[in-house]
Amino acid sequence: MSELGHFIGVGVGPGQAGLIPVAALQALQQADIIYLPRARGSEQSVAQQCLAGLPVDASKFRDVEFIMDPDRSLLADHYAALAASVAAELEQGHNVAYLTIGDSMTYSTYGYLLAALRERLPGLAHTTFPGVTSFAATASALSWPLGEGKERMLILPCPDDMAALEADIASHDIVVLMKIGQRLPDVLALLSRLGIAQHCAFARRIGLSDEILCPDVSQLDASASGYLATMLIRRQAREKRHS
Repeated sequence: MSELGHFIGVGVGPGQAGLIPVAALQALQQADIIYLPRARGSEQSVAQQCLAGLPVDASKFRDVEFIMDPDRSLLADHYAALAASVAAELEQGHNVAYLTIGDSMTYSTYGYLLAALRERLPGLAHTTFPGVTSFAATASALSWPLGEGKERMLILPCPDDMAALEADIASHDIVVLMKIGQRLPDVLALLSRLGIAQHCAFARRIGLSDEILCPDVSQLDASASGYLATMLIRRQAREKRHS
């Protein structure tokens, strides 16, 4: 029986090509197989777009469809099947890489897969490389500091209940809102009611050709899509600091 291959997780950033660590790129170049996750219903993997122009052998690529479903049993079945496929390659001694958008360990499908693999292969050697998060990229693109001094920041998936979001905003200086989806109109209405929309920011598909960057969400069309989107919410206008 072959010695188990090495499993590698790589965060490739939110969309713009090249936002991966040098060490991660070197690991991809040494991998035998590179799994490219593609959202169900999408024609192309965003993760693959993030590798555009980089010296990575495309013959190593394997496209794999992933799902995000609130039904935990469906998710468990999906990632158990994916883990079985990856494990078969690792058991042949192949070094296998799995790409994930943004950061490998921040609301990432990679976490599900890694857990399933470690359960199936307890002795698995693995390395996880971090990646640039969508909120870090959004903050940089809009020159929007995520935290200054002792400001309290909360990162969370958008709740369905806007009263819960309002409570989160009231108890933190900054809220980073992810997984907004179809809740975007409700979020915009809440920020407008609270009178803080003008110092909140929004980005969608950042780094891709059709990105939206909005430094003032009071100007954002409520019909805009909240998928692959991030909101940066500031409870109070940024304090002016003088040297």
